[in-house]
Amino acid sequence: MHHSDAHSALPENEPETRCAPEALSSGPHHAVHDRGLLAIAAFKLVKSVFFFCVGMGALHFVGKDMGDEALKFAHILHQDPEHKFVALILKKIDLIDNHRLRQIGFGTFAYSALALTEGIGLLLERTWAEYLTLILTVSFVPWEMYELVKHATWIRAGLFAINLAVLGYLVWLLRRKGTFGRR
Repeated sequence: MHHSDAHSALPENEPETRCAPEALSSGPHHAVHDRGLLAIAAFKLVKSVFFFCVGMGALHFVGKDMGDEALKFAHILHQDPEHKFVALILKKIDLIDNHRLRQIGFGTFAYSALALTEGIGLLLERTWAEYLTLILTVSFVPWEMYELVKHATWIRAGLFAINLAVLGYLVWLLRRKGTFGRR
């Protein structure tokens, strides 16, 4: 059978498919995924779930006395309501009204949806998701730096380091693909 005969054996509406060499070696139905993107996608999906839960929690407290709810929570944790830390929380929690709880809820839902979009796009290894994640991560760097300088904690430093690693990886990946920094 000649090479031209092989093409004529395909149905007319069936497109010819060509596999990359690495796809051939991995066997059928085993795509090679970028582990860095998968890690970033998992991080974004966890953030999405976390912020969705925060939004649900905020909306759960709409219409409730926040001071009473904080006292109940302190009791569950076996904390003395007269303790300095609990008293500070009780003082600050009275500043949160129903309108503010709704703002927190809907704001965190929006952020959750954005993180979900990033995560799914990165899981599917879409270039638009890589750029979206890059842009959103860069946009938070000045605020994160300010917060880190103002109130340095190990958690803030760790999250800042993770975000810098994400930025570095995405820039490296997009340059490797040839889609970043072209003129």
